[in-house]
Amino acid sequence: MILGMSVATFTLIHVLISLAGILSGVVLVLRMLVRSGLDGWNAVFLVTTIATSATGFLFPSTAFGPAHVVGVISLVVLAIALVALYAGRLTGAWRWIYAVSAVLALYLNVFVLVNQLFDKIEFLHKFAPTGVETPFTVAQAAVLLLFVMLGALVVRRFHPTLVVAGGH
Repeated sequence: MILGMSVATFTLIHVLISLAGILSGVVLVLRMLVRSGLDGWNAVFLVTTIATSATGFLFPSTAFGPAHVVGVISLVVLAIALVALYAGRLTGAWRWIYAVSAVLALYLNVFVLVNQLFDKIEFLHKFAPTGVETPFTVAQAAVLLLFVMLGALVVRRFHPTLVVAGGH
């Protein structure tokens, strides 16, 4: 049991939160690319991505492993995003710090998604049963390259017109 739920139920909720974080992150990044201001997608992305990382620590584990490391990195990146957004108000360097941290947080979610797809989907698992085979490495390298390019574009294009947290 986890938080009074069966492991299966908790896993389903964790996966749904993770997918909501990825979907809202994709929408957020696309909006940042077209120079839109931040809106409700931003809040959904931050809340669901924080919840994804936090709930990941509740799964039974006998040791601190790679999934925990990714979770810690994600929470640190999200803390930086929150500081940039609410304390820095996206002004000056805080604009690009927020852009990089948002894209990086989304990348970490997608990185875990690719790991899970290769681990849980039989068709993919047979190509990379240990997670170190070429198909898995190529998929992760492609995802990383995509997010590096997206991050560079977002940093160049994202210039919000509205300052958050009480600004105008």
